[in-house]
Amino acid sequence: MHPQRRIKSFVLRAGRVTAAQERALVKLWPLYGLDFTGDRLDLDAAFGRTEVPRCLDIGFGAGEVIGTLAKANPLIDYLGIEVHRAGVGRLLLHVAAAKLENVRLVCHDAVEVIVTGIDAESFDEILVFFPDPWHKKRHRKRRLIDTAFIALLASKLRRGGVLRLATDWQDYAEQMLSVCNACTQLESLSPTGDYVERPAARPSSRYERRGMRLGHAVWDLGFRRREK
Repeated sequence: MHPQRRIKSFVLRAGRVTAAQERALVKLWPLYGLDFTGDRLDLDAAFGRTEVPRCLDIGFGAGEVIGTLAKANPLIDYLGIEVHRAGVGRLLLHVAAAKLENVRLVCHDAVEVIVTGIDAESFDEILVFFPDPWHKKRHRKRRLIDTAFIALLASKLRRGGVLRLATDWQDYAEQMLSVCNACTQLESLSPTGDYVERPAARPSSRYERRGMRLGHAVWDLGFRRREK
C-alpha cells in the first residue's frame, strides 16, 4: 500500500463557491457524487454497468476536460477526483445540464482515495493534467507527482492502460518524465522516451489557456502499463 502522504499537494481555499455551485453540491451530489469514507468504492454499482472502459481524471479543476470527454465518449465511464468544492460544483452543473450518465465525482484528497478506495487494475486510462506546479523550490516537496505516486497509479491501470500527464512548467515536466521512465510497470508512448505530441482528443482547460497567454509552453507525457 502507498504510504499516507504527510505533506498535502494542495491547500484548501475557502469562500469561492458560488450560490449555484453550492446548490449543485446539495441537490446534484446524490445523483453523481460518491462519498469517500475510507472504504473501497464500488464503481460497478456507481455507474450501473460493467465491461466498459473507465477513465480516472485526477484534480479535474473546473471540469472542462472530463466534461468534454464524457460527452464525446458515452461508452466510457469517467471518475473525477477533485478536492476543491467550487470545481466539483461547477462540474455537477455541467453534468446535469448535459444529462451525462457516465460521470461520477469524488470530492476528497485524490491520494487517499486511490490508496484505499480503488482496486488494482481498475482503469483503462488515467489523466493528470496541469497539477499544481508548486514552482517555488521550497514548495516542490508538495508536488503530487513523485516516484511513489506514479507506482501507485500504474498499479491502478489495467494491462495496456494509458497514463497521460501534462504541465506547463518545464522543471515539473522533467521530474514527471524522470519518475515515469523509472517506473518498471510503465513504458513510454514516445519512441524516443521523452515527450509526446499533444493528444488530439485532449480538451484544453482554463488553467492551460491562462498559461499559454502568459507564454508558457506545454509538455505532454504518455505511458502505457506493460502487458507483463
